[in-house]
Amino acid sequence: MMLLAQGALISNFSSVDWLIVAAYLLGTLVVGLFVNRYIKNMGDFLVAGRSLKTNIGIATMIGSELGLVTAMYSAQKGFTGGFAAFHIGLLAGIACLLVGFSGFIVVPLRKMGVMTIPEFYEKRFKSRSIRIFGGFLLAGSGILNMGLFLKAGAIFVTGLTGMTDPNAINLVMTTMILLVLVYTTLGGMVSVVITDYVQFVVLSIGLLLSCVLAVNLLGWENIVTTMSSERGIAGFDPFDGAEFGGSYVAWMFFMGVISCAVWQTSVMRACAAESVQVVRRLYIWSSLGFVVRNMIPQFLGICALVYFANNAELRAAFIDLSPDDAANASLSAAPVFLSQLLPVGVIGLVGAGMLAAFMSTHDTYLLCWASVLTQDVIDPATDHRLSDRTRILVTRILLFVIAAFLLIWSMWYPLGQDMWDYMAISGAIYFTGAFVVLTAGIYSKRASRAGAWLALLAGLGAVAGLGVVQDGLHLPQLVKSLGPSFTFLLNDKELVRSHYIGLAAIAAAVIVMIVASLLLPDREDTTHTAA
Repeated sequence: MMLLAQGALISNFSSVDWLIVAAYLLGTLVVGLFVNRYIKNMGDFLVAGRSLKTNIGIATMIGSELGLVTAMYSAQKGFTGGFAAFHIGLLAGIACLLVGFSGFIVVPLRKMGVMTIPEFYEKRFKSRSIRIFGGFLLAGSGILNMGLFLKAGAIFVTGLTGMTDPNAINLVMTTMILLVLVYTTLGGMVSVVITDYVQFVVLSIGLLLSCVLAVNLLGWENIVTTMSSERGIAGFDPFDGAEFGGSYVAWMFFMGVISCAVWQTSVMRACAAESVQVVRRLYIWSSLGFVVRNMIPQFLGICALVYFANNAELRAAFIDLSPDDAANASLSAAPVFLSQLLPVGVIGLVGAGMLAAFMSTHDTYLLCWASVLTQDVIDPATDHRLSDRTRILVTRILLFVIAAFLLIWSMWYPLGQDMWDYMAISGAIYFTGAFVVLTAGIYSKRASRAGAWLALLAGLGAVAGLGVVQDGLHLPQLVKSLGPSFTFLLNDKELVRSHYIGLAAIAAAVIVMIVASLLLPDREDTTHTAA
């Protein structure tokens, strides 16, 4: 393998591959312009007129969740955790299958005809203030959750194409977010659904082909042997505490339920389905996609580890690093590996698919959080006096505001932990409380407004899982002061493991919901909304 003088690998990405990528990007812009004619009201813009059928619904749900950021954080987990990381995708698939068969949360929400989860809060608890607060919490957590998507996307593009300019990452981030804004602003959910479908096909072919080529290059026996020598039993057993452990596995199952039944971007798919039957089929068949979307990128991360471990120079750059440097190196490992693995033409296909995946995720998330702010904060605050036309305009303005924040955040925030763990805990700021409020509100007549308020506030405590917050609150020092028996709570970066904080936030939300609902019941009767 040829190396540049400064030690950087030369990518196989060529002018032919750039043409493939450019053709795809041009196609997505045409889609945004074409579907704009079909946007007549807010329902069309946000939930595609509630007209999604099973096949395209499955493709768009998997396509949206199989984004570039998913590939990046999953590959990083494969690189750091080995085959043991497969439990994340397996548990997500089991959770999605259970939700599909049971209709847990999503079927009652579809029957109610809500477009967002905070809208449910107002209908169930007869409180506009809960809806507005829940909307702020959901959108704020969601925007923070996707705060590093741009950086991950730019690291992938620069790693795959071999860009070495110091300003390349910032330039790529700016270009990518502008492209997403154009066609999401024009087409809303309709363009999201169409591009998700195309992206699903392109990316599936590219990732599967990459796995075949990786096994052919490295050899299966070599992959297993190298993983064993590099990670030991922890590279195969998720219950081994060196990398994951039993509590982390429990947290991942809960995350699996959340990702399909509570996370707003998935719930939007259920709300956009044409019937309850489609909702059930959507989740049952999408369960396989939730498994694959994690395992395939994780396997590529494993292959990257094997590739670098057997090269002394690359090993020094990607493996034998301090904990502070390891996070960024492990995130860039998979795209750099693909830049060496894939031949001309194929690397362009994968690059186009990954960029499609990036835009697929971003269009869904941008539209989701902008619509939540419009539907659940601004519109209720104006006593629902905004017309459809005004709400669409406000949503489009918010798309640009959120995009600007994401660009600034991606440039500023230091990635001091695995990206998946950052995303899990930033999302937990919303979903730990929301899961309890949704479950209690749908399935219990005794759930009260006071319980809903306190559960949402308790979930907000998950923000302590972010590294910068922990440093500000001196949490690691507090844990150390408790004695050696509590050091298991800390990771190798001397931070409290985020999943412990997430599990604690769930427990707190459950307790306060039960206690407050019993001690402070609603005075007037609230209608039980489950069907």
